[in-house]
Amino acid sequence: MEKLYCNSLTEYKRFNTRVVNIGDVAMGGKNPVRIQSMTNTNTLDTKASVDQIIRMVDSGCEIVRLTAPSIKDAENLAVIKNELKKLNCNVPLVADIHFTPNAAEVAARIVEKVRVNPGNYVDKKKFNQIEYTDAEYNAELERIYERFSPLVKICKDHGTAMRIGTNHGSLSDRIMSRYGDTPLGMVESALEFARICEDLKYYDLVFSMKASNTRVMVQAYRLLVSKMIANNMNYPIHLGVTEAGDGEDARIKSAVGIGTLLEDGIGDTIRISLTEPPEFEAPVAIDLANRYKNRNDHEAIVPIEKNVHNPYTYNKRKSVLVENIGEKNLPVVFADLSNVKNISKNDLAKIGYSFNYTDDKWNIEVAAADYIYLGKESANIEFPPVVKIVQDYDVWKISEQPNSYPLFSFNEFIKAEKFSNSLNFVTVSTKDIYLGKFTNVANKTNVVLILTSENKNSVADIRRTMFELMAKDIYNPIVLSKNYSSLSKELLQLYASTDLGSLLTDGFGDGVFIYSNLEKEFVNRTLFGILQAARVRVSKTEYISCPSCGRTQFDLVEVTTKIKERTNHLVGVKIGIMGCIVNGPGEMADADYGYVGAGAGKISLYRGQTVVKKGLSSENAVDELIELIKEDGNWTNQK
Repeated sequence: MEKLYCNSLTEYKRFNTRVVNIGDVAMGGKNPVRIQSMTNTNTLDTKASVDQIIRMVDSGCEIVRLTAPSIKDAENLAVIKNELKKLNCNVPLVADIHFTPNAAEVAARIVEKVRVNPGNYVDKKKFNQIEYTDAEYNAELERIYERFSPLVKICKDHGTAMRIGTNHGSLSDRIMSRYGDTPLGMVESALEFARICEDLKYYDLVFSMKASNTRVMVQAYRLLVSKMIANNMNYPIHLGVTEAGDGEDARIKSAVGIGTLLEDGIGDTIRISLTEPPEFEAPVAIDLANRYKNRNDHEAIVPIEKNVHNPYTYNKRKSVLVENIGEKNLPVVFADLSNVKNISKNDLAKIGYSFNYTDDKWNIEVAAADYIYLGKESANIEFPPVVKIVQDYDVWKISEQPNSYPLFSFNEFIKAEKFSNSLNFVTVSTKDIYLGKFTNVANKTNVVLILTSENKNSVADIRRTMFELMAKDIYNPIVLSKNYSSLSKELLQLYASTDLGSLLTDGFGDGVFIYSNLEKEFVNRTLFGILQAARVRVSKTEYISCPSCGRTQFDLVEVTTKIKERTNHLVGVKIGIMGCIVNGPGEMADADYGYVGAGAGKISLYRGQTVVKKGLSSENAVDELIELIKEDGNWTNQK
């Protein structure tokens, strides 16, 4: 398959899309990346919806989406719109449609944009037909054409834009039968609807390919762009990681998925999905988007003659094993204690090593740093026996620190006379890789490279370097490294998640190592969060939690907090927490267990995508969820 999915892999350029007007907000082309969010009020509650929309706009939201699950909800959008106008608020509104074409047709006459999900708009989703003949498949397409066309014509007549938004896990049985639950299936599902629009000479379209799985999400968007290029399409792209959850994990996960695509110039509008008040979403999206306003003036990167990597599937770069780094091992995490004088046991506790004085032994957490960088410092306490120490070469060569390994600069290594027999770290820049003397480092069986880039477009620069190593059959393990010392907590989390997550999602990197003046516990937690969001190393429970909307059947923030309090020790278990059936088994496609609103005060529990308990009282549902996990043997007691 053609590997072209963006304008350039080495020169930052926005993918050039057509301009689609969402009311007075122009999206695509050379316009800024637009910021949007979604209300979580009942759309029939006009005052609550209007008040919340005002708060969202004040937080930086440029486009607001509301759910329209029924004709009454759709009709009330006109009331909401009029109330906003009285307050001099002309923010464009979007109607979110699932399962109800008649509501979409009403809403399209009122709001500036409608969002439809091809998987559940008019297509069948009963999963009772496994195989479709070509004739049956085409017959279904004809039925969809007939049912979808009225909405397209209304949008065309009223100047209403449309987002064709595919979600991973909400694909129809027809698409599943031909493509499976895959990124390609997501793309084809959307393109079928787009072809109907084009046949009717309607082009005010926006695409999205959302998933909670960042790897699936990135691959689907790339495939979408590739298919659009092949079919002479250039529609704007809406980016989002669906059901990202709340708190730090949600921000990290969103940055890994959205940031990976922004790095390649893909994306015309962003929605960060948080299980928090919606006015918290826009500031995060703004921080992500602002990073790319002046990206074009970066230092030139060596052009790519041949793309040796497939961007549509996950393939880890081949590397040899050096100690516990490389080959099929999980990526390692470095903790930087080089600026800590007189290291204490409390310092080690911040990076996952706590000392139990009663038992006189060390407790090692799942998210404990694998290597501790001391720089020019020497350890003044006895470290846990499993801890691996890294010291600058000039200190290491005269040190007798147990389990200690040297960190060389590139030039130091070339001139050095003393080495570790088992493991040597060498810091190299992306420019060093192209020097003739790099052969003195390449493929040495006891060398791990700490790879850095000073380029403003550092992700592309490091990725280009990875291509070079692959093309030259150089297999040293690579630890990705960057200095974020000048950043706040919020920006470090977003920038590191983008920079490291982009590369890890593509299979590049055998470890992560960042420099920061922020709290060591925060930095360590962030690094493990990035590895989990990129799906390369699991260290905690994963929550796939929807951001709430007017369809939600319970207080998502309260229930999510309650479930987390009782299950956050279940490392590797994925729990979906969904407000309603729309966001139920489909959008939590990746979850092991699901807690889904099934009506007022009623909950259904899922094992994977199969409902196992229906109509449970919300008062007892969390207990029932825990019992289900125990039944499957996936429960462990908290330490």
